[in-house]
Amino acid sequence: MKMIFPVFFAFSLLVSYSCANILFDYCVGDLSLSSGPAGYSCKDPTTVTVNDFVSSNLRVPRNTENIFKSSATTALVNQFPGLNGMGISIVRSDMDVGGVVPIHTHRVSELIIVVEGTILAGFIDTNNTAFYKTLNKGDVMILPPILLHFQVNVGSTPSVVYATFPSENPGFQVLSTALFRSSLPLGIVEKITLLDHAQVKKLKKVFGGTN
Repeated sequence: MKMIFPVFFAFSLLVSYSCANILFDYCVGDLSLSSGPAGYSCKDPTTVTVNDFVSSNLRVPRNTENIFKSSATTALVNQFPGLNGMGISIVRSDMDVGGVVPIHTHRVSELIIVVEGTILAGFIDTNNTAFYKTLNKGDVMILPPILLHFQVNVGSTPSVVYATFPSENPGFQVLSTALFRSSLPLGIVEKITLLDHAQVKKLKKVFGGTN
């Protein structure tokens, strides 16, 4: 039960700030339509049910049998329409022993809380200063927006971390995936990473990119 209080405290802070300018009770997203910069169009209020405000996505973690030995299970607006216009979302991160959440970035800040295990988490600022610390169960860390950040399971057991964002669609761009799964030609990737042709070709294959 002790773990519940810091989680709800973090949520209450995010909700209080993000809901300051809402003019209506809610605007449940109509996921049958395309979203735009302002989010989804509102669903017809007569068709809104309690299920629009509930998500069970985080009950079960996704498969961690991958190169990073980790998974991200999300509750974002495109899966959870009640978040539309609320300016908040949540992600569950599971890491096997030695697993990592690879270095990545978001459009917004991120507040993480360790629910199980021991991790090393940190970020790198625009002065190329690295801020990182070992976090244990119950520890909370704020990660500033845009800056590259990461997590590593440094414990002897699997870890579970929850992350909240002041946006229903925070964006998620992994540096390695962006470089090696994108359609950038090998020659360009070689120049901007200083890796040789064989290394780039190998990593493109690992991440499923095109040559």
